Parts: sequence; C-alpha cells; structure tokens
Amino acid sequence: MSDPIYDSPSETDASTPREYVRRVRFVLPLILLLLTFCTTVLVGSRLQYNFDHNLEAFMSGNELVPLFPVQWLWQSPRLLLLGIPFSLSIMGILLAHEMGHYLYCRHYGVRATLPFFIPAPTLIGTLGAFIRIGSYIESRAALFDIGIAGPIAGFVVAVPTMLAGLAMSRPVTGASDPDLQFGFPLIFQLGHMMLHHGGPALSHYYLHPVALAGWAGMLATALNLLPGGQLDGGHLVFAVSPTLHKFLSWGIVGALVVMAWFFWVGWMVWAILLALSGLQQPSVPLWPPVGRGRRKMALVALALLVLTFTPAPVADKTFPQVAHMIKHGNR
Repeated sequence: MSDPIYDSPSETDASTPREYVRRVRFVLPLILLLLTFCTTVLVGSRLQYNFDHNLEAFMSGNELVPLFPVQWLWQSPRLLLLGIPFSLSIMGILLAHEMGHYLYCRHYGVRATLPFFIPAPTLIGTLGAFIRIGSYIESRAALFDIGIAGPIAGFVVAVPTMLAGLAMSRPVTGASDPDLQFGFPLIFQLGHMMLHHGGPALSHYYLHPVALAGWAGMLATALNLLPGGQLDGGHLVFAVSPTLHKFLSWGIVGALVVMAWFFWVGWMVWAILLALSGLQQPSVPLWPPVGRGRRKMALVALALLVLTFTPAPVADKTFPQVAHMIKHGNR
C-alpha cells in the first residue's frame, strides 16, 4: 500500500524541465492529497453513520458506488462532517509512514518525491500512498534506515489511533452475523484486552471508524514488512543479506499463494504483484555490510510484523470460497 518506488537516476536527472519538476514535486502530491481527503471523508461519513445507527460497518445505502454517499453533497452535506475523524486517522497513518521514508531520504541526500496518495473507491477510500526515489542510495545502511523508518513511523501513529478507536467502540446489541468479518492482529487483541478486559470478543463489537482506520494502518504495516521484493521488509532483508533476499522473496510469493488458498484470497494479489516486480532491488553497493545495531533493529521490524500480521484480514474469503461464490452467482 505504501512502499517506496525506485527509479534509476536517469529518469529524474538535471535535464528534466524545471517547471515540470516543480509541478510533480508539489502540485501533483497536493492534488492527490486533497482528492484522497475527499474520498476518505466520503467513506468515513458512511462508516460513522452506520456506527451511530448500530449497523454493520460496511453496509451501504443507495449509493451508486458502495460506501460513497456522493448524494449527501447536496442532500445532507452536514453528514459529510462525520467522515473527518476517519479521514484524518487513516491519512495520518499513511502520511507518517511515507514521511518516515522521505525524511530519511533527505538525511542521506537521496532524491525523493513528496508522498503521492492514491484516491480510490475502496473500503477505506484509498489505495495507500507512496514516494518515488530517483537517485542513488549510497550504502546498505542507508537503504536499511530508509526502509525501516516508514513502518516504525506509521506504527507509532497507528497504535494511539487504534487505542482511541477501540475505546470508542461498543459491544453489539442483539444477534448479529455481519457479512464482512475481520481478522485481528495480535496488537489489536492486546489493545482490546487492555481496554475491555472481561468484555465480549472483538468480533462482537461495533468498531468505531477510527478503530477501523487503526486496523487498516496495522494491515498496511504488515503488508509493507513482508520480507520480499521491493516492499519495506524486502529492503531490510537485502540490506542485512543480499544473498538471502532473492530466495526469501520467492519463498514469500509461494507462502502468499498458500495463504490465499487457506486464509484470504487477497494474498493472491500480493503474490502476483511481488512476482511481477521481478523481486529486484535498487542498485546499492554490497560493501560495507550493516552493523550489529541495524541487525538488532531488523529484529524490531520482525516483532512489528508479528504484532500487525493476521493470516485472514477478512474471514471466510479464501480462494476456493470466492471462486465458488463467483461460479454460483454469490449464492
């Protein structure tokens, strides 16, 4: 969702027209930021409306595009204000992640764009964000620091977001069998135990939209920390052991295919994206290797992956189940 994209230096060299560079560096990121704010506010307003009326989180009304109540713009514009907390929460997590990458690029003198947000009619109103790196990375240590800064920064913002959202969530009243059931990572389970000790299981709660933003932020952190390809986790593996990177990347592709079959069909998409990326890394000198301190930080990244990862982010959506639904017309 939010992995840096690497270009060869020639794609953004000094011959690029100055006005075009200025537009890409500032105007385009700002436009995408504003558009994503709009799409996440639309989704957030529907989520908050559903929460306030004890409805399933992702139950849509009469929208042309599910969860995008565009008609509220002229029918009930005040309802759109309900979506601001969700929008600021999810965009804050994504922005923190990308600014972690960006600021460390600046620290090492690596040329990088400001974050590009991707507005889209998804369950959270966006496909995430990314930065584009267009210059040489001088060492494996620099690659490691740039790679790990994003997940740590995003996690630091996602944790209080999650806790605030869980504190505002409330138990389901009466019988409920939602169409979309979430799988919760370990960090969510720990937060729930801390705030609602002795209460119902998380699956029996109406999750506040801010909690849903925290859930999406944890999922984004886990996805980016998968140790393969040009994901943040792949950068960390390459920085620690370039030899291990290729084998582990293909192993992750195979593992994602298996998990798509048994846990969540969405893993198949990630397996395909990793395979199509060629599992390449930016050109980085192999010498010198990273030191002991960064190897220890790699264990911190592994701990974050364990805390934020869940095999089935959406329950009952395995590859065979989805294929059966498509074959039989969702019956």
